[in-house]
Formats: sequence, C-alpha cells, structure tokens
Amino acid sequence: MSAVEVRVLGPVSAAVDGAALPLRKPRVREVLGVLVAAQGRSVATGALVEDLWDGAAPAGAVGAVRTFVGELRRALEPERPPRTPSLVVTTATGYALHLPEQAVDAWRVGEAAPDARGAAPAVAVPALTGALAQWRGDAYEEFADRPWAHPERVRLAALRADLVERLADALLASGRAPEAVALLDPHVTAHPWREEGWRLLATALHRADRPAEALDVLRRGRRTFADDLGLDPGPALVALEQEILHRRTHTWRDGGLSALDRRGTRARLEASAAVLTSLAVSGDLTTVRAQRLAAVTAAEQLDDPLLSARVIGGLEAPGVWTRSDDDGLARAVVAAATRTLPRVAGSPHARARLLATVALEDRGTAARETHAREAERLARDLHDDRLLCLALGGRYMQRFTRTGLAGDRERIGAELVATARRAESTTFEICGRIVRMQALCALDRLDDAAAEADAVDALAAAAERPLASTFTAWFRHTFADAPEPVAPDEMPGFSRGIVALSRLTRALRAGDDLPDGDLGPYEPWVRPLLLARGGHRDEARRALASAPPPPHDLLLEVTWTLLLTAAREVDDAGTTARARVTLLPAREELAAGSGVVDLGPVTACLQP
Repeated sequence: MSAVEVRVLGPVSAAVDGAALPLRKPRVREVLGVLVAAQGRSVATGALVEDLWDGAAPAGAVGAVRTFVGELRRALEPERPPRTPSLVVTTATGYALHLPEQAVDAWRVGEAAPDARGAAPAVAVPALTGALAQWRGDAYEEFADRPWAHPERVRLAALRADLVERLADALLASGRAPEAVALLDPHVTAHPWREEGWRLLATALHRADRPAEALDVLRRGRRTFADDLGLDPGPALVALEQEILHRRTHTWRDGGLSALDRRGTRARLEASAAVLTSLAVSGDLTTVRAQRLAAVTAAEQLDDPLLSARVIGGLEAPGVWTRSDDDGLARAVVAAATRTLPRVAGSPHARARLLATVALEDRGTAARETHAREAERLARDLHDDRLLCLALGGRYMQRFTRTGLAGDRERIGAELVATARRAESTTFEICGRIVRMQALCALDRLDDAAAEADAVDALAAAAERPLASTFTAWFRHTFADAPEPVAPDEMPGFSRGIVALSRLTRALRAGDDLPDGDLGPYEPWVRPLLLARGGHRDEARRALASAPPPPHDLLLEVTWTLLLTAAREVDDAGTTARARVTLLPAREELAAGSGVVDLGPVTACLQP
C-alpha cells in the first residue's frame, strides 16, 4: 500500500511514497489543512463552509466543499478503486481525515516532548533534533490569517518553543554549551515571554565561559519582564544571576526542570491571568489573544489540573458582545476547559471558574446555559462575589436561547452591577451596566439606557477602560443621532460588518434605498433583502434557502427581522412562517437588544 504523508509545518503539502502530490488549488489545500487541524475528528460541512469563506459564503458553498473534498480524495488516492474506503472519510455530519499519526508531521511531533522527558541526553538530543527538523516554516503559513488556523498555529508554535528548550537542556546535559547558545539566541528573541528560554541561554553562555554575556542576557530578560509585563524575574533567573556574579559553578539536573525552575514556571503562570486581565481591560486585546493560549498550553503541560483551571479561568475580562473576537482561540480555550473539568471535581471554585469560562467563550450558541447555571449556583453556594460576577457574565452570554429575553438579561445586568459593587470590581460593574443598557434598548426604556451609558462613560474614564465607551458611542449614534463612531480594530468580533449593518438598518427604518457594503459575518442574513430590493427575486429566494439559522446572540431579533422582510418581498411562505414563529416571543420588544442596531418594534413586522 502506498504511504501518504501530509505536511503542514510550513506550506501545506502532501506526498505519496515521497513523490509530491499536485494540490494546486488553494481551497483544496485549505480543506486538507482544516482536516489536519481537527486531528482526526469529524469537521461538519457547515463548519468547513464557515472556515473557508469566513462568514460570507456564496449560495453554492456546500456544493463547492463537496467538490474540494472530491479533488482532495483524487489527489491523495489517485488509484483508489470506486466505493472503497477513503482517507478522507464522509461522516454523519461532514468529513474526517483518517491517517496514522506518523503520516502527518503536526501529529507526530507532539510525541517528541513526552518521549524526551526523562530520557538520557544521548537519546533525547537526536529525537528532539529530528522533531524540530519537521518544521519547514511556520505551521499552516499559507493560511496564517485564517481564523480556523489560529489555535493550531499558536499550539504548534508553543510546542516548537518547548522542543527547542528541551533540546537545549539536553545539549547542556551533554556538555555541548556552544550548540545550545546557537539554538537559543534566536529563540529568546522570538519568545521573550518564556522565562525558561532566558534561563537556558544564560546558563549556556556561562557554561561556555562567557559570563559577561550571560549576565547581559539575564539583565535583558529582567528589562523585558519589567517593561512589557510589569513583573519581576522569577526565582530561577535571580538564583542564576547570583551564581554567575559569585563565579560559582551551578549544578543543573540532567533533563527536565529543577524544582526551582518549576516554581518559577508556576509563578509565571499564576501571574499570567492577572497580567492578561490587566492588558485586556486596558484595551490591549491583541497581546491578550497572542499570549493567552500559550499560557493555557504551558499550564496543561505541568499536569496540575488546579493550576490549569486557574490559568484557563483566570481571565477576568467579561465580554459584552456575543460574537467572539477570535473564534479559534475561543474554541481552544473551551476545549482546554472541557479537558480539565473532570479533573477538578473536588474543587467547587475551580469547577465554577471553568464552567463560567466555557459559557463566556462559547458565545453566540446558547448551547452552554447549563454550564452557566451550574457556575452561578456554585458561586452562590461559595458566597464568592468575584466568582459570581464571572458566572453572571457567562449566564448573560448564554441568555439568547430564543428571542424576547431582554427582560431576563436586564435582571442579570442589574444583579451583576450590584455584585460587582460589593466585590469592588469596576470591570464587572462596567460590564453589568452595558448589559443593562443593551437590554433596556430592547425594552424601549431609552432614558434608563442613556443613564446607564452615562454611568459607563464615567467609570471608563476614571478607571482607564477605553474600549467600554465604544458601546455607549454606538448607542448614542443609534438612538440619539450622534456621529457615527469608528469601529475599533482591537475588537474584530464587534467591528467586522457592524458599520455596514448599522447603515443598512437605518436606511431600512427610514424607507431609503439600502446601501451595500462590507457586511462581514452578517452577509447571509442581509444579502437576501438586498437582492430582493434590487429586483433579483430568484436569487433572493435561493439566498434565503441557503442562509443558515442566525446565531443566538444580541442581533437575533434583527437578523430574523431582516429574513422575514426579505421573505415577504419574494413571497417565500416557508421562511416567512419560520421567522414569524421565531420572532413571536419578542412581540413586546424592539429589535434593538444590541444597543447598536435598531429595527423598531418587533410587533410591526409581525403584522400580516
């Protein structure tokens, strides 16, 4: 049987018996990349559509996916007889890649670190060198800007960094300090957050009789941690600096981390949640997204479930928008929390944090309400107000199971404000007030919503929370005709498509011509109406037929109202009936629960 090999640690490619396969189409390579990233698990066809078109899929996207999968099968197995099992398996919901672990470079390198742990240097050095040689560039480098690739790129980058450090440790144990220096010098530049890299490079320089350079590395590391993170160096670096200054030979244990190093790593990870929270609430979301998964991955590697729970659930930066800024990162955090939950059954604090984190991160699905409710119950039983704040934030994110729930969200927001004040948490008080502002818009209590907006702005100014006023600025634009704000790049989950959606809905309410624009993720639910208004009835009906169900989020009433309006204009009775049934529970509300977009009273569109 021919040996198929797939490589994603660099350009995505495949080979059979060493001969490169012709994967010329980017979409075919991307399908292969998505299936590899799933690590053998089934990927639903709908998820593939979302991954490939990033929320703006054409009407024939499902058929196109089938075509790409067919081309991938023919490329991987050109001589496979018809109706025989394929490496690309059709599952009940989609597709999966069935290959041995050793056939995929990204799968087999994951075994190198565990295999090297505790192994003699003579075994560890060639094994780790071979694993690192698998990288021909950055993982999935062709698809670096694709959301589906992000969590795997982050995970594999962290794995690569870990392998470099383990190899350096093994080289030092073998007395090959100059080789370790050459390996580590570019490593610390690329990974300045990793204290272990700085320690190993300084150790290697010291062992290579270059003490002045070793001290310079330690001082550069100290400046990096102080300037970028506001932290002092860990005890391992401090101890090493003292050893070098006193010209004493420091004895390092062969292989792995010493007890002191482990304490340093743990201390850094324990501090990471507070550091990332501080960066998040101050508006540096880009750094948070870049570093959060690395911290989670490092914590899991220490095999301490309580530490993992604290790192995974330690980001106290509640969300107030129900579309994630980074879907890939959110999925990875949810997966880590789900892996850790069974291991912390005896700790209600840890369990509550993980459950609340799942509810916060798996937003726009309404599938995690049981997680949110259990987190809330545990926090109340523990009488822990800060934990209750986190749980209430998760409960809010999941309170979109159907339309017409603005009253429930208003009550959650009110309790969140009161709890945050008891806990002296400005961050959660701002969150609670934005939640109330949004819900009050749907309840047509605009004066009360304006009062909450004023309170948010005052708190945001006093506590230097610049991104909080993004939502109040959009509220005033929508309901008080203030100038259109700039959507912040730091919040792609909010900013993508919101300007075009806001302009279109304002025109729809005013009876003006509908403007087109970059609708981002809202494209499937807006395009049918644009086609209908443009006189393209058949295309509008096809677009309605292919539109996926709107996500369970702040714009649930808006998206269903848009679908209902389009369906009526092209006499689509089926979609009209579904939309009416879906919107009926919101008949006493405005389609304005986001505080950003307003389509007026829901009852008006329910009229025959």
